[in-house]
Amino acid sequence: MNLFALMFEELKAIVTDKAIAITLFGGVIFYSVLYPLPYLNEVPTRQQIVVVDGDHSSLSRLVIRHAQASPKLEVVAQVDDLTQAQAAVNSGQAHGYLVIPEGFRRDLLRQRGVTLAYGGDANYFLVYSAILEGLVSVGIDAGKYIQFQGLLARGEAAKQVQRELEPIHLNSVPAFNPSLGYTSYVVPGVLLLVLHQTLLIGTGILGAGQWRRQGYWHSVGLGQLLSARVATFGLIYSLFTAYYIGYCHYWYQVGVQGNLGQVCLFLLPFLLATSLAGIAFSSLFVRRDLPTQVLLLISMPILFVSGFVWPVELIPAPLQAVSQLIPGVVTIKGMLQLNQMGADWQSVAPLWWQLWGLVLFYLLLAYLGLRLRLETRKSPH
Repeated sequence: MNLFALMFEELKAIVTDKAIAITLFGGVIFYSVLYPLPYLNEVPTRQQIVVVDGDHSSLSRLVIRHAQASPKLEVVAQVDDLTQAQAAVNSGQAHGYLVIPEGFRRDLLRQRGVTLAYGGDANYFLVYSAILEGLVSVGIDAGKYIQFQGLLARGEAAKQVQRELEPIHLNSVPAFNPSLGYTSYVVPGVLLLVLHQTLLIGTGILGAGQWRRQGYWHSVGLGQLLSARVATFGLIYSLFTAYYIGYCHYWYQVGVQGNLGQVCLFLLPFLLATSLAGIAFSSLFVRRDLPTQVLLLISMPILFVSGFVWPVELIPAPLQAVSQLIPGVVTIKGMLQLNQMGADWQSVAPLWWQLWGLVLFYLLLAYLGLRLRLETRKSPH
């Protein structure tokens, strides 16, 4: 049996196996829709708050109008006291509240310190952050307004007052995530992780289900089987990778700055290393369900040690060292630099060579694993 005939047998075994087909084809398409879906709106805006106005002055009404005008806030009600405000948050009527104390305008005009109280539902971090950011901005604006009026009353020129209140104008431009949203931040790394995990699961199920049975895999040489399996999964996942890195990035408007040729070159050892790792991994099992269970358990640890959802500096050094043997971790780091941050090839070349090192490492493990399983194929079970 030549290589192409063996690849055809491998492909037929993959597409006719429901568990593998659902994992590979169904899983890749399903996650391409499911995972980015919650992040399509990206940045939370117009979060509902209630206001406790204990001052009922012109200045407190100005603060409330500023809160209503904020793109992050929406004042849905004014209540009489803090207890009612907390009840509104607990019931879901609002996500936060603003408390303006009694004597707010009087104390500010007398240049006394005044405290605006903020509160919010911290169960949802993005919502809580949006509320606090909006309320802090409202408080700062109110303070500047009082200072502006006071300095004008002393006879200072309006332009001079403005320069004194705002001596520095901050022009903040996000470099790699213009929307400051989750799509450009999380989706590129997670899609690569999905490719990594589904490829490992697919190769794991295929191998684990074959070792105790007779079939074409017993009638060919070890090197031929290894080459055909890597080539078959590599061909399938080349299409999946093009779909994820190409179409999905375009569809979800993920920022892309990498050169196409360099991206393809960087992904080549990723597909080879992951395919070989999956073959080596499959040799550890003779039950089809175990590869999926094990890989699902380690998916979240792999996500965190990749360093794009949690700072690498906060991850224990032993875990960082072990993670360097995982093709997906190395690829995510390199691809985020190359394709999302616009790094040059020299910056990611060490990670690229590391992937080729993993190709050789898992090639050895896959060879030894297949040899062990195929040599014991005739043993009674």
